[in-house]
Amino acid sequence: MKYLIMCEGPNELEVIRLLIENDTLKFKEDDLLGLTPYHARQIVNSSQIKLELNIYNGLVNVIRVGDKQSDELKIPKDYKNRIISIEKYCTKPELEMLLIIAEDMEKEYFKLKTTMSPKEFAKRYIHIGNWYYDNSSLFYHEYFKNNIELLIECIKRYHKIHKTHNKNEHYLDELIK
Repeated sequence: MKYLIMCEGPNELEVIRLLIENDTLKFKEDDLLGLTPYHARQIVNSSQIKLELNIYNGLVNVIRVGDKQSDELKIPKDYKNRIISIEKYCTKPELEMLLIIAEDMEKEYFKLKTTMSPKEFAKRYIHIGNWYYDNSSLFYHEYFKNNIELLIECIKRYHKIHKTHNKNEHYLDELIK
């Protein structure tokens, strides 16, 4: 059995890559379909995922990571008998909450959350030196690459702060060893 990790955006993909590279997830890189996570919302729109599914003939568990997961994953009929589960790992309201938590600015954000999204808050208040958050994967990489423990701590704190998702949505911390 393999895991197919599908990330909603490039920033989710970067966070998952950092976790995989640092061997912090419950599964190894070798357990991944194509040995990598993918930036994709749907199988039908990704030629790379379809290629990997065509090469690998075994069973597949799909893990979807993102903040907006209202769209249903459409499984092409060629793969329906091989995809045995689909799990959603949610980062609501936005992935930028990890940066806000890392900076210990949750209280400041919650005071402004009715007028400012986490993304807007991060762009205004979160920076590395003179580099303010710019919604890039590189920012996440540079911010957390030398401190994976901080990333894991933020993922766990996020679950404590944001106590409820929809019943079919999981938290990222459930993927961590």
